Amino acid sequence: MPDPHDGRSAPDTFAKRVRQARERRGMTRAAAAERVGHSYEWWKGIETGRLLMPRLPMLMRIADVLGVDSLSDLTGDDRVTASAYSNTSHPSLGRVKDSLTKYTFRHSDVEPQSEAQLMSRVRQAWLLWHGIGDHRTHIADVLPALLSDLQHAARTLDGTARRRVLAALAETYHLAQLYLSFQPVPELVMLTGDRAMAAAQDADSPHAIAVAAWYMNHVFRDAGESHQARTELALSAAGLLRCERGEEDTARWGLLHLAVALSYAKVGQAGSAEHHWEKADQAARALGDAYSHPYLIFGRGMVDAYRITMYTDLTQPGPAVSAAGGLDASAMPSATRRGFHAIEQARAYSLAGEDVAVVHFLKQANDLSPETAKYNLFARRVVADLVESGPVAIRGNARSLARAWNVPAA
Repeated sequence: MPDPHDGRSAPDTFAKRVRQARERRGMTRAAAAERVGHSYEWWKGIETGRLLMPRLPMLMRIADVLGVDSLSDLTGDDRVTASAYSNTSHPSLGRVKDSLTKYTFRHSDVEPQSEAQLMSRVRQAWLLWHGIGDHRTHIADVLPALLSDLQHAARTLDGTARRRVLAALAETYHLAQLYLSFQPVPELVMLTGDRAMAAAQDADSPHAIAVAAWYMNHVFRDAGESHQARTELALSAAGLLRCERGEEDTARWGLLHLAVALSYAKVGQAGSAEHHWEKADQAARALGDAYSHPYLIFGRGMVDAYRITMYTDLTQPGPAVSAAGGLDASAMPSATRRGFHAIEQARAYSLAGEDVAVVHFLKQANDLSPETAKYNLFARRVVADLVESGPVAIRGNARSLARAWNVPAA
């Protein structure tokens, strides 16, 4: 009896076409996976249909590795259109882009806002990002002026005040990175990451450098940089911290070990991923169950939530679903993060083929943080698929989500 997960007995799907193209090329799964920068388990997930069709850049890389002349030879007439896989733009993207690519120089005689006023505005911006409602829209309203005022203060001030303003500028670039995530401007995500790291280094602040390394680690993962580069960056920054100094060092140290765990998970190194997740868990336990960093949100809930991501990236459905089913993110003081981790719960259940649970968590994500759900690429891809091929009982819910998110396949 043929293995239902083998792909050989399946209809002419993307998964089957990838397998056939690889076999025609005379290439093993391990060799193909290595050449596209993913693990054997990831490639197996593609060929067995456990993973959805990847985004266009990865599709092009797969086609190149397999010697396929046309993407249609792999995609065929698959239900999910290319537009459903593409990033959708936030209405304020142009305004935020202008604030990052145009330069305004004020005369040095113009008095900058006080350090206290600027720090207060940065704190308020983080509250907008983590708050309930349209967090991208809210942050786009304050980001351009905040960046401009911080840049002016950094040029005008000197000494300790300048270093503190530079650290605040790095934080504000992190907000820009978060706004730009899942938008069709990957070059600006890289730009803001680099500017944040430069500001953190100019501030000579180990705390700011550690946070910049956390965000750059995400940028490097999405850009396909080698896991060695990503882990070296995070561990080098972690080496600047001393947990005995207190909560701020401990939270950032744990955050960076989470980054390393996720980097190892992306390339299928389960042992190394779990080892560094345990270090993050150690930091969370030292901080106590009630602790959550004011804007990084590192704490017990975040460490547990990223365990789902780790096992999903390792394509281990059992541990991923177990972690997803055991997560209670209600105490996490960020609607945006709760929404994101609900999507990661959906991703874990998708890996296990449990479509009813997938829709449940996508609806939860949409209720918690509509703009987190609307711009998430996995959420858009999977809901388009479920509209067409999900169980009849959930197609109506999938269709409602697709309409709310302007997914073309709906």
